[in-house]
Amino acid sequence: MAAHRRLLLCLLVLAPTLSATAVASDGGSQARKTYIFRVDHRAKPTVFPTNVHWYTSAAFASPASAGDPLQPLHVYDTVFHGFSAALTASRAEELRRHPAVLAAFEDQVRQLHTTRSPQFMGLRARLGLWSLADYGSDVIVGVLDTGVWPERRSLSDRNLPPVPARWRGGCDAGPAFLASSCNRKLVGARFFSQGHAAHYGAAAASAASNGSVEYVSPRDADGHGTHTATTAAGSVAYGASMEGYASGVAKGVAPKARVAAYKVCWKGAGCLDSDILAGFDRAVADGVDVISVSIGGGNGAVSPFYIDPIAIGSYGAVSRGVFVATSAGNEGPAPMSVTNLAPWVATVGAGTIDRSFPAEIVLGDGRRLSGVSLYSGKPLANNTMLSLYYPGRSGGLSASLCMENSIDPSLVAGKIVICDRGSSPRVAKGMVVKEAGGAAMVLANGEANGEGLIGDAHVLPACSVGENEGDALKAYAANSTNPTATIVFRGTVIGVKPAPLVASFSARGPNGLVPEILKPDFIAPGVNILAAWTGATGPTGLESDPRRTEFNILSGTSMACPHASGAAALLRSAHPGWSPAAIRSALMTTAIVTDNRAGAVADEAEAGRAATPFDYGAGHVALGKALDPGLVYDAGDDDYVAFMCSIGYEANAIEVITHRPVACPSAASRKPSGSDLNYPSISVVLYGSSNQSRTVIRTATNVGAEASATYKARVEMSSSGVAVAVKPEKLVFSPTVQKQSFAVTVAAASAPAGAAPVYGHVVWSDGRGHDVRSPIVVSWLQPM
Repeated sequence: MAAHRRLLLCLLVLAPTLSATAVASDGGSQARKTYIFRVDHRAKPTVFPTNVHWYTSAAFASPASAGDPLQPLHVYDTVFHGFSAALTASRAEELRRHPAVLAAFEDQVRQLHTTRSPQFMGLRARLGLWSLADYGSDVIVGVLDTGVWPERRSLSDRNLPPVPARWRGGCDAGPAFLASSCNRKLVGARFFSQGHAAHYGAAAASAASNGSVEYVSPRDADGHGTHTATTAAGSVAYGASMEGYASGVAKGVAPKARVAAYKVCWKGAGCLDSDILAGFDRAVADGVDVISVSIGGGNGAVSPFYIDPIAIGSYGAVSRGVFVATSAGNEGPAPMSVTNLAPWVATVGAGTIDRSFPAEIVLGDGRRLSGVSLYSGKPLANNTMLSLYYPGRSGGLSASLCMENSIDPSLVAGKIVICDRGSSPRVAKGMVVKEAGGAAMVLANGEANGEGLIGDAHVLPACSVGENEGDALKAYAANSTNPTATIVFRGTVIGVKPAPLVASFSARGPNGLVPEILKPDFIAPGVNILAAWTGATGPTGLESDPRRTEFNILSGTSMACPHASGAAALLRSAHPGWSPAAIRSALMTTAIVTDNRAGAVADEAEAGRAATPFDYGAGHVALGKALDPGLVYDAGDDDYVAFMCSIGYEANAIEVITHRPVACPSAASRKPSGSDLNYPSISVVLYGSSNQSRTVIRTATNVGAEASATYKARVEMSSSGVAVAVKPEKLVFSPTVQKQSFAVTVAAASAPAGAAPVYGHVVWSDGRGHDVRSPIVVSWLQPM
């Protein structure tokens, strides 16, 4: 138990508020906070029939608290063993000392990371993966999000066969949500509000943080959950559009897959760790095949896996054969902004597709500036030029950002107002301008967003422009005696080139926790995605927006993640024996790094800059190839345990994640590294500036149609200063030999100028159409 105590002390230091100060006695009443406790379930006395009986018994309480039995908010039995409870700091300290408690950490709030996209990924009707996987009809996708709006056509069960007999889930009734709301499409719907209510107060469960309506049921008051669920697995819906934009046939990536919604996030209030863990626990117990989690935040990149609820919950799911897709985060293009870093999950960044919603700003001097918009109301009168005004010229920072109550109505009435992007929601700036009497708005990017553009369904005529166009517009407004302009909306344009681009907001590597694992894993469509929407709020999400739409167009890695979830559902249906790691490998090694002009995928945030594996991981998902990848890099529980040992986790810390005893191997002659995990990408970190080398091992499994196959290696690097050797250079597979290992040795005589990373790839080709591509990243760090 001494080792367990050391871990507990470590956790108490790492958790932001469960610290020595927080758990000290204050000599009086203490506020309650929610804590999550990881318990050694093997220590349960046999006299108790269940863990719940044990946790709530006097036997589990300390003598000082024997008369005050625990009242757990959640009890976890599947992906995690333990419970969460709202406690005083002193009571949490008592429980921390219980011999069966392995770890304790405070509940935290995480945030959501927020239809042509299936075709853009290479899916075609009655051909390839859609056809061979029967559109995913036997697969169940669990979505941890804000719930679901069950009446939408995208959740219709028309022409679907019966629910798979193995399904164990249910439909939780609640306000505005009947148990009969579920059907053969929406096979399950549950909600988890205990952590939310404990954190914000019981009254908050029925009202969002901004006073709007919320439902204490699986019904979605926010819209995010309905959008992500139907992006992954929405049924075919004809005549879809968002008020005329992106009109056509809407369908999810796996349109016949079943949806199970787990409401763990609440409108305007985020998602509590304790509820997220409960959602994971229930989803796996119910029998989902894929879990989609467009959630991040909290400590993100700096939290060790053993206090990260998404890492813990997803490990429990993956160890039971459930594929887990997570969003990379929307803090790009800042380096090292990627979150959800566990190597057992797929971490998905966002890319653009070949569809846009252009708008044009025509200036009084005749110049035309390009932007984007989803405004669908009454346009500005043809050829009517309006005065142009930039509040930031004289009104200070808050006015430049068009923050609430920052604009003088007498200065903006009837004018086109330029607002800088940042600090408040883009659509909220439009409402500020409208309420101040402005006629229209131009939203201008700054350096943080560069040239990345996102369309919004504004409440007044408005469009967004990139940094360069924004600077030009503000210069014109400042230097002209009578600056005027108008905005022209061009609708929907298909076939945009180049595409994909890495979305400017998509979070970037390197991995801030374990640089030997390249994250994100890949990118998928995440910009201007059409999917179903809630009936509780308008397309802007603003309470003052009276519009109601069946579909909405959103952007974010939240939208990219369900594309990967739907893709995994199709692959699981086509290859039911594949592990989660094999599915991820197929998506990664067949990903593309060229755009629809046959050029290198570029970075939207910086015009002309080619993206790198730190931006897109292995590349953009290409489902036409993922069905038959040729080779996969598989991994399971033992591999992940060895990985955690290699990055320095002690056995008792690893047990918090695996909830089974583990033993790290004794020190070998070769120092282990996180790079040794059998991962589809290769990230090598060299320590020091001269004469460094590192060898990593990979094992490939032949999953091609031909049991006998020969693959040859090809290596390309961006710099001749790094030498990469592959041994053997040929892999020969046969009916009796379906796995082959090879070594990749990276050597550099010296670090490049500025220790800049070097990129490349190794490709295994069989000459029959299989090109199994793994990105290589070589980084330099100075030893501590």
